[in-house]
Amino acid sequence: MHETSAVGNFINGHLFDPIARALGLHLGVNHHAVPDHIVLILLIASALILFALWLRGRLSVDNPGHAQHLVEVIFGAIQGLMKEVIGREYKHFTPLIITLAVYILIGNLLGMIPGFISPTSNLNITASMGLCVFIYYNYQGFRKQGFVGYLKHFCGPVIWLAPLLFVIELISHMARPFSLSVRLFGNIFAEELIIGSLNKLFPFVLSSIVMFLALLLSTIQSFIFILLTMVYISGAVEEAHGEGHGENHKETTVQQSADPVAAV
Repeated sequence: MHETSAVGNFINGHLFDPIARALGLHLGVNHHAVPDHIVLILLIASALILFALWLRGRLSVDNPGHAQHLVEVIFGAIQGLMKEVIGREYKHFTPLIITLAVYILIGNLLGMIPGFISPTSNLNITASMGLCVFIYYNYQGFRKQGFVGYLKHFCGPVIWLAPLLFVIELISHMARPFSLSVRLFGNIFAEELIIGSLNKLFPFVLSSIVMFLALLLSTIQSFIFILLTMVYISGAVEEAHGEGHGENHKETTVQQSADPVAAV
């Protein structure tokens, strides 16, 4: 299902399409130079960069503004969770987790604004984020434990079970980006589909109730994504094999809590 948005069409029609034609590219009928979900991702990234630059010039210790208070509350809450899940080295991973949290939440909520669609309702976007998390936490594991040490992490503490556990762990790790991306995509895509259908049948009656649930679901899905990312990072940088079971237990707990949300 190919979704378009009024905002994406406008930006394409006045910016990207003229640039593509100026470069000699031929655009077919009803086709744009840049897909809508990419346009909206670029819009979100640009808005976050501009907001960060604006806020940076207004940071104050003595007289913080409302925007600074809000950012500090969000930052503190996420860092507190990171400290609980990852441990004492949590600060090294703060930039990735904070960026993912804000980026995904805004992407989820964008579809609730008329004229927009949620870029996270496109599998290409969620798959790219899942792949980034997969590469990042494995890189951190190799960097922290070394090549051999990190591969030993896959084998478990029992030597005679090591070959079997290695294969199982390898398959489990390879499935993680798929799990992250499909869960987020499926929930946000279904949310937009339901809201769009109800708006056609019962404008602003039932859809307003569903939009409240969508707001809750969008926030929860953002939380689940970053929480699983923290669990994966924690498992990658830990050194004791005995803690590997704790990682699997934490991941299982988070995914079990995500299942009822997916059912909504």
